[in-house]
Amino acid sequence: MLDLIPSRERRQLDRFRSEMDGLFDRFFDWRPFDLSIRKSEWMPAVDVSETPKQIVVKAEIPGMEAKDIDILLNGRVLTLKGEKKTEQEEKEENYHKVERSYGAFSRSFELPADVDANKVKTSYKDGVLKLSLPKTKEQSVKKIEIKTT
Repeated sequence: MLDLIPSRERRQLDRFRSEMDGLFDRFFDWRPFDLSIRKSEWMPAVDVSETPKQIVVKAEIPGMEAKDIDILLNGRVLTLKGEKKTEQEEKEENYHKVERSYGAFSRSFELPADVDANKVKTSYKDGVLKLSLPKTKEQSVKKIEIKTT
């Protein structure tokens, strides 16, 4: 569902929720908005940039192993999927605050150009997934001349 909310608006909603949580922390010492979706549905932050030869996607996905992340490419639609599992809690620990996000995510977006799926390069280091997607030589946009009669 969050895939439908543009990232700028989602960041604004996250900031608003964070400000409200801070307000309740200071005045009431409890967090009613802590039931937020970030515990069950979190979205990795993504940067998409473009050069004349390729599209570069960087996604922040900390706390996961590369084998737990799926990358799907269907035409121009790129999908990143995975699940960040919760750690086993020690029964003797009393948590005062839990802010780390866990759960499944699925993030899809349209790339700005056609890419060669067979030449995609990936790396995953320090919690950042990087994809280098070379553009195809033939772009799908073609100019069509109008014939007059």
